[in-house]
Amino acid sequence: MARITIIGGHGKVALLLAPLLVETGHDVTSVIRNPEHEQDVARTGARPVVADVAASDLDALTDLLADSDAVVWSAGAGGGSPERTYAVDRDAAIRSIDAAVAAEARRYVMVSYFGAGPDHGVDPSDGFYAYAEAKAAADEHLRGADLDWTILAPSALTLDEPTGRIDARSDEGTSVPRADVAAVIAAVLAEPATIGRTVSFNTGDVPIAEAIRP
Repeated sequence: MARITIIGGHGKVALLLAPLLVETGHDVTSVIRNPEHEQDVARTGARPVVADVAASDLDALTDLLADSDAVVWSAGAGGGSPERTYAVDRDAAIRSIDAAVAAEARRYVMVSYFGAGPDHGVDPSDGFYAYAEAKAAADEHLRGADLDWTILAPSALTLDEPTGRIDARSDEGTSVPRADVAAVIAAVLAEPATIGRTVSFNTGDVPIAEAIRP
């Protein structure tokens, strides 16, 4: 059993992930910003903790992760202003990485997106640009951190039924059900061979457990 903290615990993927982790015996804490979401999180079997990660400094985040063996970053500003996007998707994400190091929460899984990176190619005039820049910075910071990290880069998220199968070898993004993204997160947490790797994936034909292996 591991003590796993999900940051962004009321997101669609996180709400699907928590029951998978709880069912396999893990102790799951889901961090949420809005106290009105506590009951939704509690129904997943996770323990809700209310904290605004964008407003939390390094010490506060370190305290938040003090008892964690693993951290899953599944938070996001969800669009809106570039300032909010940078505050959450870049700055808070980077602080959470530093906090995981300080708290000795060795395992860290970052949910990014297909095509993320400094060469993302998004035009500065595009509304997606701030998000692309923020994720590139956070992902790069994680790669340099003294953590057992994995970066997951799913393609466009859908609400389709899960298939349990993905394609982790394509150079082009298509789409993938959120439920399969949750299953991939759970799978990589249980698979040490994914440490130090970025796994980009679409829906596909290969069982998840097989597809995430090197």
